Amino acid sequence: MFAICNLAIIPLRAEPTDRSEIVSQVLFGEHFEILETQKQWSKIKLQYDDYEGWVDSKQYQIISEKNFTELSKDAIILNNDLVEHITNSDNILIPITLGASLSFLNHSEVNVDNFEFEGMKTSGVKPKSSLISTAFMYLNAPYLWGGKTPFGIDCSGLTQMVYKLNGYHLLRDASQQSTQGEALSFIEESEPGDLAFFDNEEGKIIHVGIIMENNHIIHASGKVRIDRLDHLGIYNAEQNRHTHRLRVIKKII
Repeated sequence: MFAICNLAIIPLRAEPTDRSEIVSQVLFGEHFEILETQKQWSKIKLQYDDYEGWVDSKQYQIISEKNFTELSKDAIILNNDLVEHITNSDNILIPITLGASLSFLNHSEVNVDNFEFEGMKTSGVKPKSSLISTAFMYLNAPYLWGGKTPFGIDCSGLTQMVYKLNGYHLLRDASQQSTQGEALSFIEESEPGDLAFFDNEEGKIIHVGIIMENNHIIHASGKVRIDRLDHLGIYNAEQNRHTHRLRVIKKII
């Protein structure tokens, strides 16, 4: 079976229970395949990045395989404002966040609630230089494990959504994103918009951020913030120490 998220934001959980860890979020308009159902829960795989998890079966709308295939071929159209409202046929307002998917609005078989959107949209590939200005839209968003919105976001959610809003495709987790792109040998080789990855004592990639000009980085740690970047890692001036250890820099674009 196939479905689409018709609510603002729904949690994607590791296990089929409300008490389970939220591993990611499904934003309004994202479509997915239903892999398995268990009582009130459905295990799904998101079409955009193949990410899997469990959602409440009351929190989506079933669509046909034909509609799923058509949506998967469509150009991605996203809400390009921090928060916007979409209206249904009863003139009920539903708030949607930056990065919500709007591609389905022209599909009458999918858009059964007759949603209408009059806000700012974005589509297509933008210049690499626009990545940083997009990242600034998330500045000071609180850190939230599994989050993908300005109301709460994690490090790889930030990089994925910033790239997505500019027409570039990243996987969901930092460890997955680190397998993409071309590795650079030195920070000096990097450009604004490249990604820096950081590891733990065991060598596992646990953090990612977006490189800015003049050896700065924007990343989600406590909140989306800007810190210094050097050959050792991220230097937090408030704490007067390095908080993350640099592993590799990747040029995705």
